[in-house]
Amino acid sequence: MQPWPPVRSTPRRAALAMLAAATLSACAVGPDFTAPAAPAASSYTAGAQPVRTGAADAPHGQAQTLEGGTDVPAQWWTLFRSPALDRTIRAALDASPTLAQAQARLEQARQDLVASTGALLLPRVDAKLNGTRQQVDLASVGITAFPNPGPFTLYGASVQVSYTLDLSGGQRRELEGLRAAVDYQRYELEAARLALAGNVATAAIREAGLRAQLADTEAIVQAQQQQLAIMEQRLRAGGVARVEVQRQRNELAQSQALLPGLAQQIAAARHQLAVYLGQPPASAELPEFRLDDLTLPATLPLSLPSAMAQRRPDIRAAEALLHQASASIGVATAQLYPQLTLSGSAGSQSLSARDLFGSFNVWSLAAGLVQPVFRGGELLARKRSAEAAYEQALAAYRQAVLQGLREVADALRALEADAGTLQARADSARQARDTLAIVAGQYRLGGVSQLAVLDAERQYWQAALAQAQATASRFTDSAALLQALGGGWWQDPASSPR
Repeated sequence: MQPWPPVRSTPRRAALAMLAAATLSACAVGPDFTAPAAPAASSYTAGAQPVRTGAADAPHGQAQTLEGGTDVPAQWWTLFRSPALDRTIRAALDASPTLAQAQARLEQARQDLVASTGALLLPRVDAKLNGTRQQVDLASVGITAFPNPGPFTLYGASVQVSYTLDLSGGQRRELEGLRAAVDYQRYELEAARLALAGNVATAAIREAGLRAQLADTEAIVQAQQQQLAIMEQRLRAGGVARVEVQRQRNELAQSQALLPGLAQQIAAARHQLAVYLGQPPASAELPEFRLDDLTLPATLPLSLPSAMAQRRPDIRAAEALLHQASASIGVATAQLYPQLTLSGSAGSQSLSARDLFGSFNVWSLAAGLVQPVFRGGELLARKRSAEAAYEQALAAYRQAVLQGLREVADALRALEADAGTLQARADSARQARDTLAIVAGQYRLGGVSQLAVLDAERQYWQAALAQAQATASRFTDSAALLQALGGGWWQDPASSPR
């Protein structure tokens, strides 16, 4: 087997080889992006972090355990075990105009990346075909020995190729920034999905709590109406002062004034739900939500602060913006370095269209090197501007992390307070119920009047109303904690790819 023949080196080949090696091995200018470190905190709250809430002797009053280090499930709202809530949230995720906007913005960012990738990494090739009718005056260029030719048509066809070598890596940094922009829009889409699911859950829980308050307020109004009827009978018999009757009428009017407001709030909650589902409020098909149809999660996942910062989509979106700002420094830095553009064309020109494609008789090769020398400080100022934009994005990222930590801490303390509030409200309702039972027994024995029974009944319904409000708060703050932890979007196969 004969050895390969030696390759003869020439200055031209050596220069081309050096240029190719420089192009392939050149490092991109500007900083290489590194994601900021996750927060080192081991807990969300100052002092002892709650691991279990208190319990109350009331419906939905069981204690809640916070399991540290566990992930939030992808469909976190299923922890409330409400088929109606599950169907409503899934319908909203499928039809929300807000998500459609976010999805369109993501697709726009992806197509911008595709367009720029083709424009920056691949040569530009253009085909050109033209025809020109012209007249030449030979005398104008000093030729007088020949007569002027008549008008003629010149046809031309050519292919032009141009390519700018990425010697300093500015084009790579530009594509890096566009990829970060795609990441930003993807995380924004996930943040919109998380916010939509949380908003639907909150609106449904609000509707359920308002329905409980409306029912209790109607019971209070009914008891007060019966009280007023009895007091008016006693007034006609001279057994009570008119001022007492007037005071009872005032209390009844105040209670009745609450009913339209509660009904309006329920309607507003359902109108908002319709918008979340992408439906007109007048024709939306929505279930009625009630507290009895919801189950308070007995166990709530509680991921570590470091995991929360790496999974909350709004924090990841802030990180993507930081990455984009870092790449912009490289783009601005590359403008300070030389730019080499290679171009060439080949084609033909003919006085006859039939002979246009017979052969190539016109060609050109060119190389252009541009080195900025004096721009009035523009390029350095743009580099410093990009560095300042990076510092701004870094501060925004830190703010997003702190905001996430605060929201989780607030939700944990709210769950603690909710348990204590519900316990107090349940005790109050139980005392009012026991009082009502005693007064009712006394009434059956003739010891008190019916008016006393109705007053005890009214006090019981007022305590029940406060208990319903406390119960709704436990549901709302449980959903707020799951949302503050970032949901579980990264575990959902239907989520946009990472």
